[in-house]
Amino acid sequence: MRVGTFVLAAQFPGQGQGEALHRAVRSAEVAEESGLDSVWLAEHHFVPYGVCPSAVTLAGLLLGRTRRIRVGTAVSVLPTQHPVTLGEQAALLHLTSGGRFTLGVGRGGPWVDLEVFGGGLDAYENGFPESLELLLDWLGKPRVAGRGERYGFREVAVVPRADELLGDGPPGPEVIVACTSPKSVKLAAGKGLPMLLGMHCGDEEKADMVALWRSAAREAGQPAEVVERVAHVSAGVAQIADRPADAVETLVKAMPGWLRQGLDAHVTVDGRHRVMRDPVAYTEFLCGLHPVGPPRFAADRLAATAERTGITRFALMVEGSGDLAATETNVQRLGTEVLPMLE
Repeated sequence: MRVGTFVLAAQFPGQGQGEALHRAVRSAEVAEESGLDSVWLAEHHFVPYGVCPSAVTLAGLLLGRTRRIRVGTAVSVLPTQHPVTLGEQAALLHLTSGGRFTLGVGRGGPWVDLEVFGGGLDAYENGFPESLELLLDWLGKPRVAGRGERYGFREVAVVPRADELLGDGPPGPEVIVACTSPKSVKLAAGKGLPMLLGMHCGDEEKADMVALWRSAAREAGQPAEVVERVAHVSAGVAQIADRPADAVETLVKAMPGWLRQGLDAHVTVDGRHRVMRDPVAYTEFLCGLHPVGPPRFAADRLAATAERTGITRFALMVEGSGDLAATETNVQRLGTEVLPMLE
């Protein structure tokens, strides 16, 4: 079982952006100290839901501050950046960290980000497959040309090459794809790439998506060893307390204010109607899905998800209290009390 943290750098009501980022960095350092497997970094623009605008930049900082733990993006949003730029950054982090970097990518949402960065709505609705293909080419080939509808350029040399890692290690950074629909599941499966599945999904939905991935991967001709050994990632929420009610109360007191403030700040690029979740009901819903409670309960919940879905990698949001000291304690307990029960 590989358990890691999911860091949004969430800005809770009354907090400054620097405070949110400090908590994000500190939680990652404590994750390594506590024996966790990985840290996954979210990326958002113009909203307090998460104040990290560049997951790869924050990943570079954390890779420099740590020595063992893996650091991944969850996710870098392809429609708002050039895939070659992202590929260069990923190769750089892979090579300089000794292979500890994972690149998670996704479509993001139909937000005003698309207008600000020039991608436009078409990049979100139609451009993701081309961007992903170009990114994978950049991470796997010595020379690459852009021959798609969106990206067209003459052949150039790939520098630095992701397969130039010194010593033993993978030939390039692991790439995972955030999947929220059958279309994205099939896209990831066709390329043999693992999925990142969201914290709003329960075990049954995640099991169905894994089954669809396997079916689509086989149809695409992926080797049997890829289909059987690929390691998907399940996102969730974790809050450890001695009593179940205390863990739930911590999140229900803090998360709705953050969700209300953060989600209300999102602006669509085309004015489309948005249906917002009720923040309290959504927090309670997440508490019911994920390891929120005593260590034994949390371990059993993770084990049950693994048994039902086949997923053994977890990215767990640990900053739901909004408090630095409480977040540090939560991470420590996850690593020192819950993780040993899963080994």
